Amino acid sequence: MPSLQGAPLGLGAVPRSEGVPPSISRSVGQFRRQGVLAAKRSLAKLRVAGTEALANNSTRICGTLLRLAWCANRETEVKISPTDNGCGAEIEGVNLHAMSDDEVEAIADAQAAYGVVFFRGQTLTADDQLAAAGRFGPINVNRFFTPVPEQPKVAMVLKEPHHTANVGGGWHTDHSYDDAPALGSMLYALEVPSSGGDTLFASMYKAFDALSPKLRQTVEGLCAVHSSRHVFGTKSVNAQERDEHYHNAEQATQDAVHPVVIRHPRSGRPALYVNPAFTVRIDGWTEEESRSLLERLYEVAAREEHTCRFRWEVGSVAFWDNRATWHYALNDYPGQRRLMHRVTVEGGTLSPFDAAHG
Repeated sequence: MPSLQGAPLGLGAVPRSEGVPPSISRSVGQFRRQGVLAAKRSLAKLRVAGTEALANNSTRICGTLLRLAWCANRETEVKISPTDNGCGAEIEGVNLHAMSDDEVEAIADAQAAYGVVFFRGQTLTADDQLAAAGRFGPINVNRFFTPVPEQPKVAMVLKEPHHTANVGGGWHTDHSYDDAPALGSMLYALEVPSSGGDTLFASMYKAFDALSPKLRQTVEGLCAVHSSRHVFGTKSVNAQERDEHYHNAEQATQDAVHPVVIRHPRSGRPALYVNPAFTVRIDGWTEEESRSLLERLYEVAAREEHTCRFRWEVGSVAFWDNRATWHYALNDYPGQRRLMHRVTVEGGTLSPFDAAHG
């Protein structure tokens, strides 16, 4: 079994095998037996190394491996292919508005493992997309984005040829300004420019792993303040310029405090949880005192080896995990139109990662 450090891990129950063809059922059973033995060996090694907290995840990790193997061997030929870059995986063989329960769980595991999952060739109405995202949790209706005319729970992400600014044109993670940040967002491409308009993603698992041991110890004990006021509020640049992408500036009044390093709710892995767009300072520090540390963390997080780049086509979908990634919509297609529909899935409060206690 691969080392837990930096490995793509998700958690969840092992899928039941009722109705599975006997040949697949036998292979799944064999995989289960091999996985449990591997977990026991890994558990022993980790305890010897003094990292029992991580070792306690080993048997749950087997469940994820089993489910991903299950989907890879189904007759529908669901295929999960990690990118060759710092994060992300492409999933083939899934129709997002006709997913089985096993497919939903495997997608959720892959998203938690790789930070973002990509799909091609989808055909989704606004209601289809809303229903697909709703399989992963309750829907969060973003109070600042303009909704699409036909469905108020779906946000419009639009850049017209005459626009100079775009939506999401800088490194950020969505909804970190909320007390219970959103799990993630599902973005669907309806119109794309002839070139440009790609989206970058960065792994916050790898960002944390890349910190020195001393710096990890320092940031594990800290929390940070996040805010929407300076981006969406009445005194923000967007409000002053009357940017038509956004509305409800008067609702941007809430600040939130989150751990600088979180334990991912599904994978259990440590992830850096600060971002340049919405993090304003370390809790208990001034903005000036916070600046050098935050800039150092941002520099590490944005390194090329932690990132991947997704090239959009009509019908493409990206479904990212806000607790495990940043993203950045490139604004490199002047004079062209780009139209996306976005649905956001509710998350929950975030817990700190404590390496000493798990």
